[in-house]
Amino acid sequence: MKVIRVLWAVAALTFAGLVAPLLAGSGPLPTSDPLPGSAPFSAELEQKLMTALGEKGASHHPHTRHLRPDGSPRYTNRLILESSPYLLQHAHNPVNWYPWGDEAFARAAAESKPVLLSVGYSTCHWCHVMEEESFENEEIATYLNQHYVAIKVDREVRPDVDDAYMSVVQMLTGSGGWPMTVWLTPGRQPFSGGTYFPPRQFLAMLQQFRQAFDAEPFRVAEQAGEITRRVQQMAQRPGGEGLPDAAVLQRAFDGFAATFDATNGGFGRAPKFPSPPDLELLLRYHRHAASARALEMVTLTLEKMAAGGIHDQVGGGFHRYATDAAWQVPHFEKMLYDNAQLAVLYLEAYQLTKRDDFAAVTRDILDYVGREMTAPDGGFYAATDADSAGVEGKFFVWTPAEIRAALDAPHAEPVLAYYAVTEPGNFHGKNILHVAAPLPQVASKLSIEPARLRQLLDEARSKLYAVRQRRVPPHKDTKILAGWNGLMISAFARAGAVLGNPGYVARARTAARFVHERMRADDRLRRSFADGAAHEDAFLDDYAYLAAGLLDLYEATFELRWLREAIALQDVLVRDFWDAEKGGFFLTGAQHEVTLTRQKPYSDGAIPSGNAVAALNLLRLAEFTTDDRRRERAEATLRAVAPVLQRIPAAAPALLAALDFRLDRAKEIVIVRPAAATGDEALLSTVRRAYVPNHVLTVGSVGDELARQRKIIPLVADKQALRGATTAYVCEQKVCALPTSDPAVLSDQLAKVSPLAGVTRDGPSGGAPAAPGSHAQ
Repeated sequence: MKVIRVLWAVAALTFAGLVAPLLAGSGPLPTSDPLPGSAPFSAELEQKLMTALGEKGASHHPHTRHLRPDGSPRYTNRLILESSPYLLQHAHNPVNWYPWGDEAFARAAAESKPVLLSVGYSTCHWCHVMEEESFENEEIATYLNQHYVAIKVDREVRPDVDDAYMSVVQMLTGSGGWPMTVWLTPGRQPFSGGTYFPPRQFLAMLQQFRQAFDAEPFRVAEQAGEITRRVQQMAQRPGGEGLPDAAVLQRAFDGFAATFDATNGGFGRAPKFPSPPDLELLLRYHRHAASARALEMVTLTLEKMAAGGIHDQVGGGFHRYATDAAWQVPHFEKMLYDNAQLAVLYLEAYQLTKRDDFAAVTRDILDYVGREMTAPDGGFYAATDADSAGVEGKFFVWTPAEIRAALDAPHAEPVLAYYAVTEPGNFHGKNILHVAAPLPQVASKLSIEPARLRQLLDEARSKLYAVRQRRVPPHKDTKILAGWNGLMISAFARAGAVLGNPGYVARARTAARFVHERMRADDRLRRSFADGAAHEDAFLDDYAYLAAGLLDLYEATFELRWLREAIALQDVLVRDFWDAEKGGFFLTGAQHEVTLTRQKPYSDGAIPSGNAVAALNLLRLAEFTTDDRRRERAEATLRAVAPVLQRIPAAAPALLAALDFRLDRAKEIVIVRPAAATGDEALLSTVRRAYVPNHVLTVGSVGDELARQRKIIPLVADKQALRGATTAYVCEQKVCALPTSDPAVLSDQLAKVSPLAGVTRDGPSGGAPAAPGSHAQ
C-alpha cells in the first residue's frame, strides 16, 4: 500500500508538470475512461467534468493509482465539481460518486437501488486506507457502480449529515469514527452502518445488503424505519424542570478522578485524546473547591502532553491524539480546532499556576499556526494530514544519522539525549521526538549547565525545522471553516491580551475581518471558504464559536465593532436555531434540510457542543448588556439538558462550564481611564494575569469613548476615573466593591471566589497539594 501511495505522488508531479499546461487552456480538454460497471456519462456531463478538471490546473494532483503514463487520471467522477478537498481527493476513484443531494437519491429511487453513504475528511488516515483498499479497487468499484448509488460526504462541510448518521452508527455498534459507512434506502433512512471495513469484508457486506434489499424489501424498509424512529426519539430528550445545581460539578470531578491516569496524565487507557473541555472544567472546579487533586490532574496531563510525541517538538502544535497511554506515539494529523483549544487551555493553566512553561506551550502552538496554518488573507486553514509521500508520520520522524547529518556534534548530542533518540527507534525503526527526562537531569548527565543546554536545544530546533521543511510535506486542507476560525480567533485574542503580544491580537483581528468580509451573506454566515468562494449555510457551531471568538477579541481590543458583531451572530442563532418549545439550539437552522431529525447536540466530542458555547455566550452578553432575556435563554438551554447533566455530567464538560458561570457570581470588571491617560496599564495587566474564568471586561476613557460604550454596555454608566487616575470597578450582580487604582487591591478583589452549594471545598475528593512539576520544556 505504501508503494502505491508513493507512486501516486510521483504520478501527480508528472501530471502537474506535463499535462497541467494543456488543462490551463493551451490544448484540448482531457478525457476520462468510463467508470467500471457504470453507464457512460452523457456528453454534456462529460464535458462539464473535463472542463472542471482542466480548470484545476497545476494545483490539482490526482489522488489515485489509476493513472495514464503521462500522469493524468484515467477516471473522473462528479466530485471534481466540488470545492471540498476531501471530495476532490475522491474525484478520480473508479467509483461513480455523487455529492450529498437530491440528484443521488432521485436516481436511487428511480432505479430501486440502495445508497452507500461514506463520510470522512481530508486528513483522516483510515479514510485514506479505505480509499486505497476499496474505493480504488476496480472490482469493488464495479459492484458499487452496478448495484448502488454511492454518496461521499465531507463531515467538516456537512456536520448535520455526519451527526445524524453517526448517531445511527453509535446506536448500532456502540462506537463511531471515520470513515463512516452507512447503508441507506432511497428515502435516506439507514438500515445498517459501521466505520472502516477491510476490502474483502466490505465487498461481502455490499453483496449481502444488496441481496437483502432485493429479496426482502419489506424487512429492510421496516428495519430502516425502526432505526430512524429510534434516532428521532433520542433527539427528542425531555428537558428538566429546573436548573441543575452545583452538585453535578462535584460528580463530574469524581468521574474524572476515577478514570485519571496518575502516571501519564489524561483519562482512561490508550488511545489518549487531549480533551481540553475536561481539563478546563477541572480548572474551574479547582477554583471553587481548592481541590489540589483537580489541579494535579490538569498540570500532570499538560506536562506529559507537552513532553510527548503528540506535541510536535520541532514544528510546534499538537497532533490529533496519541495511540499509546504515555502520549509518545501520535496519530500525526493536526487539526485547527485541537490547537485552538489547547492554546487556551495552556494559557488558563498559566494564569492559574504562573508557570512559564505553560505559557511557552501556548506561544509554541500559536507560532506554528501563524507560520503554517494561516492563509495570505488571514483566515486559518483546517488541518494537515498524518501521511506524507504515502507513509504515515514520515515527515515527522528521525533517525540518529539524520539528526547528526543536520547538526554539528555540540548540538546533535544534546538533541539525541533530550529527545530519547535511539537506533531502534520507537516508530517503525525511526524516532518520534519526545522528552525523555527533565532538562536539569539531562544537563547533569551531559555535564552541561541547564541554561546552556536550553540554548543548544533551541538552536538545534530551528536547524531541524529547516531540514524538515525540505521533506515532502503532509497534505494541507486549506478550506477555511467559520467555526474553527472562531476557536482560533479566541486563542490568538486571549493569548495576545494575557501574554502582552500585540501581534497575536492582530492575527485575531485579521481573521475576524476575513470571516466577516468573505464569509457573510446579508446577516447569515457561510460555513466554509474554499476555491476563492464561500459555501454552505453555517451551522450552530459556526455561529456560536465565532461569536465567542469575537467576544474574546472585544475583550482584547475594546473595539465595539466586535461586540456588535457577536451580538448580531447570537441574534441569528436565536432567530433561526432556537427551539421555542423545549429550549436549546438545533444544530441546523430554519433554512437547512432536515436529515432524519433536527439534532440538538449537547455532549462534547473533539470540539465543545454548540449549545454549551451558545449558552456561555448568552451569559456573557447578559452581563455586558444587562438584558435578562439572554440570561433566560441560557437558563432554558441548561434546563433542557438538565437530565443529561444529572445522569452523565462528565459527557458535557463545556455545558458544565456554562453552568458554572451561571451559578457563580460573575465579575463585571470596568476600568476607566482619564481622558488624556496614556501608558497606564497596571490595572489592566492585573486583570489579564488573573485566572477569573467567569467575568466580563471593558475598558474606556472618560468622554466620548465611554459615552459610545454606554449605549451597548450599561455597566460603564456612572463610572469615573477618580482623582484623575485610572480606576477599576469590580462588581457582582451590579453591586460593586470599592473602586481602586491600586493593582494589589484589585488583585485581591479578583481573587475572591463565591462558594457554590454542593461543591465540597478541599473535601474528600481532594488530595495532597500537587508536587512541583518537573517542567518538560
